[in-house]
Amino acid sequence: MTPTGNVLGSTPRRADAWEKVSGRAEYVDDLSIPGLWFGGTLRSAVPRGRLRGISRRESFDWSRVVVVTASDLPGPNEVAMVRSDHPILAADAVNFVGQPLALVAAPDRQTLAAALGALVPDVEEAPAVLTLEEAQEGRTVIWGADNVLAAYVLGDEEDAVAEAFSRADRIVEGTYTTGYQEHLYLEPQGMVALPREDGGVEVTGSLQCPYYVHRALQRALGLEDHRIAVRQAVTGGGFGGKEDYPSVLAIHAALLARASGRPVKMVLGRNEDLRFSTKRHPSVVRHRTGVRSDGTLCAAEVDVLFDGGAYTTMSPVVLSRGALHALGAYRVPRARVTARALATNTPPNGAFRGFGAPQTIFAVERHMDLIARELGISPLEVRRRNLLRRGDRLPCGQILTEEPGASLVLERAQALAKYETRHGTLRKEGRGLGLSLFIHGGGFTGSGEEKIDGRVAVEIGAGGRVEILASSTEMGQGAATVLPQIGAQALGLPLDRIFHPAPATDRVPDSGPTVASRTVMVVGRILVGACEDLAAKVARRLEEAAGLPEGSVTWREGTFRGPGFPEKSFEGVLDQWKDRLQGLRGEGRYAPFPDLHWDDDAYRGDAYKDYSWGANVVEVAVDPDRHTLTLCAVTAVVEIGRAVHPLLAEGQVAGGTLQALGYGGMEDLRIDDRGRYLQDRLSTYSIPTALDAPDLVVEIAEIPSPRGPFGAKGLGELPINGGAPALASAVEDATGVFISTIPITGERLFAHRRDGLSDEPS
Repeated sequence: MTPTGNVLGSTPRRADAWEKVSGRAEYVDDLSIPGLWFGGTLRSAVPRGRLRGISRRESFDWSRVVVVTASDLPGPNEVAMVRSDHPILAADAVNFVGQPLALVAAPDRQTLAAALGALVPDVEEAPAVLTLEEAQEGRTVIWGADNVLAAYVLGDEEDAVAEAFSRADRIVEGTYTTGYQEHLYLEPQGMVALPREDGGVEVTGSLQCPYYVHRALQRALGLEDHRIAVRQAVTGGGFGGKEDYPSVLAIHAALLARASGRPVKMVLGRNEDLRFSTKRHPSVVRHRTGVRSDGTLCAAEVDVLFDGGAYTTMSPVVLSRGALHALGAYRVPRARVTARALATNTPPNGAFRGFGAPQTIFAVERHMDLIARELGISPLEVRRRNLLRRGDRLPCGQILTEEPGASLVLERAQALAKYETRHGTLRKEGRGLGLSLFIHGGGFTGSGEEKIDGRVAVEIGAGGRVEILASSTEMGQGAATVLPQIGAQALGLPLDRIFHPAPATDRVPDSGPTVASRTVMVVGRILVGACEDLAAKVARRLEEAAGLPEGSVTWREGTFRGPGFPEKSFEGVLDQWKDRLQGLRGEGRYAPFPDLHWDDDAYRGDAYKDYSWGANVVEVAVDPDRHTLTLCAVTAVVEIGRAVHPLLAEGQVAGGTLQALGYGGMEDLRIDDRGRYLQDRLSTYSIPTALDAPDLVVEIAEIPSPRGPFGAKGLGELPINGGAPALASAVEDATGVFISTIPITGERLFAHRRDGLSDEPS
């Protein structure tokens, strides 16, 4: 994996920049297809009940539309996900407000709306479970025996943890809660399905994971692989929200296309998207920690509860990552983490940037602040005394063999923001400083990457350009730019000779989903292998053309060399031999690391190939009368191995940090007593805008990793883990109020101060 080019670390223009800023990019709702019909969904108005039937009003002319119900499904009534318990359409049980009951396709939107209004569902309502507290009580069971969708236990045995607690000078306990968060991607969910003459279907959509959608269609429709094609349209953001839900919408569109014999477009309006698509899991996390008088941690028990909603979707893997990150960047000699995701009669929750870690890292960071508060130690010092170091063991049993970036990012962030000298000095001005330290594992957990068995190909196309064939999608994060940078670096090519088009399952191999901060670290590494394979095949072609025996021509550091063969760069060979080399293909496949091991049954071992690290310092002003928060300044330092494109990396950090601050301070999304979101439109659900953005200092630190391409590690999810706890810490510094629940709305802060919760701890 020796670098051969000089594009790594440069900042070329984004590959998709001009198409997007010029308005030429075509999103799903821009697609114009002859004979296109429009699809819509009849949804449940109650959170739980039994569907007794759907009647059709006789006043409507039903010959003008196509209607699909559960009885019309050609395959099992399941959306294939982690666990296939999510019905395509309700057949009997109804488990959340908005659950699809029937589908309609019509030649225009007006007819579609009239048809949906003429369908009348008959649902016998039943008692619903709407909160984690109700799900825990188990008086009404909607899943299994006790409403548990997923559960994990990791760490030391109870006796060992109890013995460690006995040596503590003090035990500190705290409970921390987080609410829903809406992805609010720029472009709502959308799919277009086209029926094929062979009975197959082609689906084009706004999505993150083409092969997830492909597998869901294959199972739902009972079709062979080759009769399904899934293509990514230009995608206006995802943040995890286009990992799971697109499978549901793609099946719906495909069913209507096959039933009508016409192409069908289904694009959710913003209100419909907000009300029925997946959200970040609400959580309740309880910490019990044994500490010595100097603030050193000696034992910890953590109990994690996530609200999964009505069906499993991605809850097991979201909960898994949340549990594995539950002790953050800190060394705890003896620890035990118990985690459960519970079912409720609310819309299913799913993947969201950070994937469970923002919830548990909020809890552990706030708990570190509570320990500092209880012991009279500064929040910075209590972190310094407990940082993970090389050789430390995580609760899952993984030993950190490389030097963690925890100390590096913590010290740099606090120095840039002058935290050590300014913390505790600003309260008279109505301002405060807060600090957080955070971690994120790159790639799928445990043996996940081995099970995915990701593959990438590179192919020489017309004109001597090299095409990257991977299922990784561009959705604003820069994949279409950084993957060509990695490929160009590996081949020694100028960047304009290599590109990564939007993937289609009938064209590209399965590289795995575009999730889990794996695109650069994991797919990029596979891509380097594919480039090396292509170079070897080009060398063989050169040998054949020159009549040389196999192995005579070598490729090293971007140059082909051989006896009696003039040295040529890869670009020179492409220019001279582009017609003869067209169609030549190099292939790469995920290769496990022999020194990493994971036991799925014991849930123990090397959870991630490597970790990225971050620290935030937030300065906030608190209005004493209105109890509103104003973000003054934010410092964000991250350690990501090697920045492939530093400017895009800084953008990821800036965007993720602001998204995290929105999660912590203003994105208030609640469920009413009928299981409906109260904030279901942009006038009631607020996210940070440019006017809310603080002065932001971003710094990238680099400790090259042996696990990623040219030292690079994962980045995309890391920045969202630290903003919320740093904000809560800053509010505490400004007001004396210890915040354990987010978002920190004015109403919540007022209630804390009214109830006297700003007093110093006893």
